[in-house]
Amino acid sequence: MAVDPTGDDLARVLEEVPDGPFVMLNLLRFAPDGRASYEEYSRRARPLLRRYGGEVLYAGDGTTPLVAEEGQDWDAVLLVRYPGPEAFSRMVADPDYQEITGLRSRGLAEAVLQPTLPWGARRES
Repeated sequence: MAVDPTGDDLARVLEEVPDGPFVMLNLLRFAPDGRASYEEYSRRARPLLRRYGGEVLYAGDGTTPLVAEEGQDWDAVLLVRYPGPEAFSRMVADPDYQEITGLRSRGLAEAVLQPTLPWGARRES
């Protein structure tokens, strides 16, 4: 299962997400014994996030789903606000960030990273 975005994924986000703030939805499924690795990544990523103007709006553990197909439950959910797609791109390209991405990759079995926009802010295709 996918846990890390590719260069093509990032290029698509930069093209499709309009300039201005957006919130990244993070749905996380931890690898066996991966939570500690992800928590270390998260701890070390927070200063980098602040450096690029981002902030964690919410971080929480998933519980029993109310409505979901089997396998659609998640271990954790994060909502992270970024000032714009360029700031996100600069952050993930930062050598300090690149140094810690292995912690994230080792900690996760599966992830969804989905940029979200306020209703009415989406670019028309």
